[in-house]
This record gives sequence, C-alpha cells and structure tokens, in this order.
Amino acid sequence: MRIAVVGGGISGLVAAYRLRRALGSEAELVLVERGERIGGILHTAEIDGEPVDLGAEAFVGRRPEIPELMRELGIEDQLVHPAGKRPLIWSEGATHRLPENTLMGIPSGPEAVAGLVDSETLERIAGEHERPLLSWERGGDIAVGALVADRFGAQVVRRSVDPLLGGVYAGLADSIGVRAALPTLAAALDAGAPSLTVAVRDALPPPSTTPVFGGIRDGYRVLLDALRVAADVKIETTTAATRLTRAANGWELDPLGVVDGVILAVPAPATAALLREIAPAAADLVGGIDLASSAVVALALPRETALPDNSGILVATGESLRAKAFTLSSRKWPHLAERDVALVRASFGRFGDASPLSWPDSALIAAAVEDLTAVTGAEIRPSRAIVQRWVGGLPQYAPGHTARIAELRSATADLEGIALAAAYLGGVGVPACAASGTAAAARIVEQLY
Repeated sequence: MRIAVVGGGISGLVAAYRLRRALGSEAELVLVERGERIGGILHTAEIDGEPVDLGAEAFVGRRPEIPELMRELGIEDQLVHPAGKRPLIWSEGATHRLPENTLMGIPSGPEAVAGLVDSETLERIAGEHERPLLSWERGGDIAVGALVADRFGAQVVRRSVDPLLGGVYAGLADSIGVRAALPTLAAALDAGAPSLTVAVRDALPPPSTTPVFGGIRDGYRVLLDALRVAADVKIETTTAATRLTRAANGWELDPLGVVDGVILAVPAPATAALLREIAPAAADLVGGIDLASSAVVALALPRETALPDNSGILVATGESLRAKAFTLSSRKWPHLAERDVALVRASFGRFGDASPLSWPDSALIAAAVEDLTAVTGAEIRPSRAIVQRWVGGLPQYAPGHTARIAELRSATADLEGIALAAAYLGGVGVPACAASGTAAAARIVEQLY
C-alpha cells in the first residue's frame, strides 16, 4: 500500500505519523512539500544560538491534542506554560488593560470594557438586554463585527474584539463569522438567549485552573523533528503536487505516479487546484476560502530594556501604528526570561491589508522599533532582528464557513482514498490542525484497510 501526503505542515506530519502508527512498517508513505522545509507556518529560527519561533509560538493548553502528542513522542519534558501575565491594548494613543470576562473581546457587561470605551458605549452595553435581539437568525450566521456593533457599538469592535481576532486569524471582526470563530456563542444564541449580554455569559468557559496556553521550550522544531522521525516517511521537499486524477487502481498524483490513497494537507487554493478534475464542486467550495498574509519581526533587545510587565500589547483597529500586535516573549514565557536578551515579536498584516509584506526587511524592522518605542516609551535598540513573512498563512473563517465546510465534506464523501487535513477545516490553531491530520489518517485507514 502506497499513500501520499501532500503538504508538510503540522496537519500533514501528524497525518503521516498516525498512518505509520496504524499501518506499521509495511506501508510506503511519501510526503511532498513544495517549500524547502517542513513545518508550514511553524518555523523555529535562532537568535544568538537560541531557538525562537517565528510562526505560532503557543497552543491552546486546554485542548488535549498537543500535550498528548508530545507524550506519545517522548518529548513531554519540553512542555512549558506562560507566566500568567496579561496583555495590554493600545487604543487612542494609550495602553489599557485587556478586558476580563469577555468572549474573544466581546464583553459580558459594561464593567469589562470600562476605561477602554466611552461612557455612551458603556450605557449602550448596560441597556443592551432591553432591546429586541433582531440581528441573529437561529441557525444562520453573521460577521462578528456586525453583531457586536449592532448590540454594543463600533468602539467595542475596534478596541476590544478586533485586536483579539487579529491575533488568531490575522483578520477583522467584519470578515469573521460568529458560527465558526465563536461556536459556543452561536449555540447560546441558537438556544434563545434574549440578548448578546446573556449569550456571552452563557458561552463563557467555566473557571479552570488549567493553563490557557502551552508552548515548547526549544521551539516547534522539536515537535516537527519528532513527528518526522516517528512517521518514518519519505519526504520530498521543493516538490509540488500538480495534478490529481483517477487511476485504474487508486489515484494518479503528479509527480509521484499511482498511489492508493492521498491526504491533501495544503492550503485551500492548492487543495482546490488538486480537486478540480476529480471533484469540481468540492474545488469550488474550498477555492472560495480567502487567505490572510502576515509578517513577524523578532527583536533581540538588551535584557535591561524597560518593557512593560505584560505578556504583550494588542493594537486596536484605526490606530496610526503599523504593527497590529507585540508579543513580549521574555515577559510571557519564564524559560525565555532566563536568556541574556529580551525577546519581542512584532506582528504585521491583516486580511485585506497585506501591504507590509511588500516592504523590505529594513522597513519592517524600522516600523517594529518605532511602534514598540511608541507603545512602551522605552529605548528600543535591537542587537538582532529577524523578519519572517507568511504569505497566505491563515484561512479566513467568513460568515457561512461552517456550512461551506459541511458541503465540502459531503462533496468529497465518495472519494475513496482521498482525505483532507488543513487549517481551513476545523480551526486555525495547532491543536485543531493536529486533529485534522488525525481524522484524515483515520479516514484513509478505514477506507483502504
């Protein structure tokens, strides 16, 4: 049995690993990756000989996938957790505390955003429960921004919701759907919550002592390397899969030839191109998913730099800064605080505005330094800077996305030996991608064995 995995990101690597675990040493597994390295948007570089993640640096710790995977691979000693410091929000030229008791920045009451929005907005939030909830149709979907602006006002969207959604999706509340991004909120509204205030309170997760986030001490390369070794998969980098067609026995995948099964673990546009001949309706569905691009600038600063004692600084929409967020990595992670330098990551680019990616590295670094100076008031003098661009790195979960994915699964249900795994399916986070790889491998095993 010969099975191909297209795409060497975390989804594809987990799929290959799960296939090997299920099928043993007899199966021939081949992974093709068009880039020069595996990992996708997970990438660990080095500053002064120490690892620094330039893509995702954390995962949702309350999901089990990554901790369990690390235990399976024998690297559980690499699991670390943040220091518990909270980020700030930069709005109206000043820093503010991150609102508490919110669902992705949507407040559960006016006290949550006091000091961040004006008194008129606070009054609007306080009286929201008295107005009929007409902007939600049970079973339907709407942009997060449209719902929140209607109920709480535009300031809440721009100053509280956008900064958080921008960090997750590199998008804006106006382009992200409630049902996909905030499923518990959609469920509360579907269940008949009489107001957005009540729905948010119903949708908030219960109190927990489990750390919200986790990380890997020496960077995601530790996980990627462990998956590669355990999967025992033949990896061909700088190799793009260009065409997928039916064969007499299985599938013809250029340039690999005939294979028994294929897992497509690539972004939506590449998936659409490969599905075009075998499932044109599915290709249309997945091809309609937009992507956002972003860039990260990692800065190494003198250890004594006077950074705030917070995990980061999120930037509200409409501010004059070029950066959309800063991660104060040496404040956020205790193991990074032990280093001889202070590490900061500046993030650029939102859906609909990829202009920073066209700037030269020197311009991005200068913008990061100038904006970090503005929000901290500190003297920012980097000893080293690294720029990483992520072109089309994150799918956008637009209104109607969950319905689109349900249709996509239906349109590919009869393709025996074909499975999908990627960030556009069930979540953009690393745990969700790992789950999609596991599910894709299970489908292949069930169908072919």
